[in-house]
Amino acid sequence: MGRAFALTRRALLFAGLGALALRPAAAREGAPGLMLAEVYKPGMPLADYWVSEKYDGVRGYWDGRRLWTRGGEAVAAPAWFTAPLPKQPLDGELWAGRGQFERAVSTVRSQVPNDTAWHEIRFMVFDLPAHGGDFTARLAALRRLLPITGAPWVVPVPQERATTHAALQALLEKTEKMGGEGLMLHRGGSMYRAERSNDLLKVKSHDDAEARVVGHVAGKGRHGGRLGALVVETPDGKRFRLGSGLSDAQRENPPPVGSWVTYRYNGVNASGLPRFARFVRVRADAPS
Repeated sequence: MGRAFALTRRALLFAGLGALALRPAAAREGAPGLMLAEVYKPGMPLADYWVSEKYDGVRGYWDGRRLWTRGGEAVAAPAWFTAPLPKQPLDGELWAGRGQFERAVSTVRSQVPNDTAWHEIRFMVFDLPAHGGDFTARLAALRRLLPITGAPWVVPVPQERATTHAALQALLEKTEKMGGEGLMLHRGGSMYRAERSNDLLKVKSHDDAEARVVGHVAGKGRHGGRLGALVVETPDGKRFRLGSGLSDAQRENPPPVGSWVTYRYNGVNASGLPRFARFVRVRADAPS
């Protein structure tokens, strides 16, 4: 009876989501202004770019006093974790290791810091937002600033000069075989600007993007009484259904309306919608 009641409640919830789906999520105020990446495409010039691994964690911004997520949420890190950090802003990734994204999210989002879990987190620092110089100058300053004696969890991201597309693809294949998510390209002559541009590029063997959940579609057949698909909206206002890739647990307790999700796809069709879109995970915070 309890199971049937729970399914009935979910069915009623899905039936009543039409109006809720049209309600926009509230924008967070106070989110840090961060440099955001475009996607690398073959043929783009690689002159003046630096390449590094793309760390699959939670974007972390240290303002000189406190640690914040990309979406503007204060991170409740233990005092020992932040005490050694310099008094200048740092941009990086709070990372628990390759393939450990969910562990990183759980640790960073907890409002009661788990000391043991935080000992598995590394702050992979890749930029100095307030430095004032171009990226090559910022990188030189970062290498002078880090590492910090006695704080091995604060790590300067290794960077090397990009050369050719073939070399980039070989490095990408090697990184992915080791469990890495992909690569990042920083243009050496670029200033730190809080916007999305080709000064910062992500390099991956597949396309992925982010969208906001704006509704739920009730399932049919074996998914009756639970989620069939998410209705999502891209940052440029395109809406589509996202049903592939969801686990049974996510269909039972779907990502709520207003949350952001990452999806994977294979190019776009004539209308600009993603082809073969499939759910990957719920984002830790809203994208800027």
